[in-house]
Amino acid sequence: MRRALWMLRVLLSHWQRHPLQLATLLIGLIAATALWSGVQALNQQARTSYDRAAAALGGSRTAMLESRSGDSFAQSLFVELRRAGWPVSPLLEGRVQVGGRTLRLLGIEPLSMPIEAGTAPGITGGELQNFLTPPGQALLAPDTLKELKASAGAVLTTDAGLALPPLTPQPELVPGVLVVDIGIAQHLLNKPDQLSKLLIGSADRGPRAELRSVVGDQLRYVAADDATDLERLTDSFHLNLTAFGLLSFLVGLFIVNSAIGLAFEQRRPMLRTLRACGASAAELNAVLITELLLLSLLGGLIGLIGGYFIAAALLPDVAATLRGLYGAQLPGQLSLRPSWWFAGLAISVIGALTASTASLLKASRLPVLTAAQPRAWQDTQQRGLLLQGGAALALALVGALLVWLGDSLTTGFAVLATILLGAALGLPAVLGVLLRLGERLTTRPVATWFWADSRLQLSGLSLALMALLLALGVNVGVGTMVQSFSRTFNVWLDGRLAAEVYVSAADEAQAAEIKALLRDRPQVQAVLPGVRAEVKLEGWPTDLLGFADHATYRDNWPLLQATTNSWDRLAAGDGVMVSEQLARRMKLKLGDRLQVPTPNGIWPLDIVAIYADYGNPRGQLGVGIDALVAHFPGIAQTRFGLRVTPEAVPALVSELRDRFHLDNRSLADQTLVKTESKRIFNRTFAVTNALNAFTLGIAGVALFTSLLTLSQSRLPQLAPLWALGLTRRKLALLELGKTMAMALITALLALPLGLLVAWCLIAVVNVKAFGWRLPFAVFPTELAQLLAVALLAALLAALLPIIKLLRTQPAQLVKVFADER
Repeated sequence: MRRALWMLRVLLSHWQRHPLQLATLLIGLIAATALWSGVQALNQQARTSYDRAAAALGGSRTAMLESRSGDSFAQSLFVELRRAGWPVSPLLEGRVQVGGRTLRLLGIEPLSMPIEAGTAPGITGGELQNFLTPPGQALLAPDTLKELKASAGAVLTTDAGLALPPLTPQPELVPGVLVVDIGIAQHLLNKPDQLSKLLIGSADRGPRAELRSVVGDQLRYVAADDATDLERLTDSFHLNLTAFGLLSFLVGLFIVNSAIGLAFEQRRPMLRTLRACGASAAELNAVLITELLLLSLLGGLIGLIGGYFIAAALLPDVAATLRGLYGAQLPGQLSLRPSWWFAGLAISVIGALTASTASLLKASRLPVLTAAQPRAWQDTQQRGLLLQGGAALALALVGALLVWLGDSLTTGFAVLATILLGAALGLPAVLGVLLRLGERLTTRPVATWFWADSRLQLSGLSLALMALLLALGVNVGVGTMVQSFSRTFNVWLDGRLAAEVYVSAADEAQAAEIKALLRDRPQVQAVLPGVRAEVKLEGWPTDLLGFADHATYRDNWPLLQATTNSWDRLAAGDGVMVSEQLARRMKLKLGDRLQVPTPNGIWPLDIVAIYADYGNPRGQLGVGIDALVAHFPGIAQTRFGLRVTPEAVPALVSELRDRFHLDNRSLADQTLVKTESKRIFNRTFAVTNALNAFTLGIAGVALFTSLLTLSQSRLPQLAPLWALGLTRRKLALLELGKTMAMALITALLALPLGLLVAWCLIAVVNVKAFGWRLPFAVFPTELAQLLAVALLAALLAALLPIIKLLRTQPAQLVKVFADER
């Protein structure tokens, strides 16, 4: 044991003599661990929220009975099923607005609530009486209470003027949910004696009658599901975050590999001396691994702290994205499990050991009596250029096969990984060919040395340049995708929001009153009713939209494919338009027949068009409004759009708001709706942009640390040129020129790589993740800006080594020749 400690002390002395290398190693570990653990913290927070929502109060992990049409049903069915031996508990679900915020309202009956449905939090013992007896309680998460700017015990009113029970915070609840007694919920939702679901307990209550014999075809059985709808819908988002975290982790490991490799080559004489003094290869490797474990635990711990702050900074944008796109509610504060800390330390250790594998293998095979080889560390990697080039070609072939044969989101990300990894592995070989070509095309001695020495430095800079290539490629790819999406989204939004004013009345009586008021207004050119129903097709939630037969839709709706008489078939009631993502998910095409379940039975419809519906995770169908109302009797008709002359919009909106007391959610003009939609769109990609910036920053650090490390061994190559008459200033400019030349070539190669990444994201990943495909576009201005940023990063990375060279004293340069003697 004492012998091992002495060996460890000898090895650690290297870092004392080379603190910059130690800093480089720790920076790589900290950066890799911080970004990976930060992304995992965000994913863990979101999935914990999904689990809480699914497991509590009748989520998807509880078997249930529901109406075949998805609407509410009579409470008497609950009584009949209980008498028939079914262990069911009633649940009423709906939406209420409080202070302009929409909340999910759950009405429960705690006495019959099955245990597996999730015990209602806070409703035990004496609290049960407070919940059931007037005025009752409205249970909600502390985050929701804070968002409502209320305190415990406060009595709020809904925007419809109905009083809620006193607010009671419960930490177990997910944000955005109100839980009340079912009788109170029926009053608040204006659904007397109506239920949404019946939760089924597993308790054995003896024999039970067959379901159909009790309720007929009114209800259908829904089995418990381990995966929630939110988990399915948000899988692509979390996979996207994980992919970015993994990319940043790999870029950080490039720094670690570079630092460990250099340290091994510099410690080669030390390791050989330890072997000569009696240390076995196994002992030496054990001490080297112990050293790595200590350093990786230190870097991992600091990285975890950094990851926590990164996750906390990105959480509001992630929460806004999940809420805006998927309706998922996340708490506003991070709550991390101990497993996250252990996993973060483990990934740091695994990453460090992986990055050090080559050096550990060399140490285990190190001969004892072989004379020291004074070859530079960078030369050892030059031998692998041919092997790396072959691996790059193999990965390109694998990627092509995956594009051809694959048909899943995981395959899409695998294609992306093969593109990036293949490009990174092939970069040193491509740079070597280009630098050799530059050497052959020059005749002047200094220029020839410039290209030859650049090729010599290539092996030392290859990992940093690979990191830069990956970061730039991903930035170009994601930036191109976002810009393409932004341009397409704006055009699509203009088509979807063609009406100048949108109204959502409180009830049908108010809707009729508003329509009567507007009927004789000359500035109101048309009133376009909007009706929406919900069905499930192959288990996926699907919205059914009713279109009025009007030129507004015919001229503006974003159709991708359509038959010649699509709108006429829609108006006739036998045609249906399908959103692109639903068409892809169900493999539908024009002319196919779709069977849509309705309260009146199956509604057969022919597909007459496929339209774009970007950003919507749910399926969507468009049908004629008259046919929709006929197949869904009693459906609310409270929404409509108004075609208004533009100059009359402000006055009309003001009049409707004052006369009918409509808030911003119930009344909005087109401009406000578009502005809010674009704000949500921009915030959706805020997380992606932040991760892009982090990755590019790590690549810049990798280049900086590589240049700074190499600068320590550059004097033997530069001293002869100084002795031949080149000034230190000219040598510094030549060094800067070499760095900028390699960075420029790398950046130029990153542009086509980024466009290929953009194509993969748009044509493969996006299609598999969301079900819709964007048009591909190239944005030269953004590419030029990113190229300039890359060169600026290279310039900043090279400044300190160049300044050190400029300040090198002549005595140090002369000492090089003395050392050679």
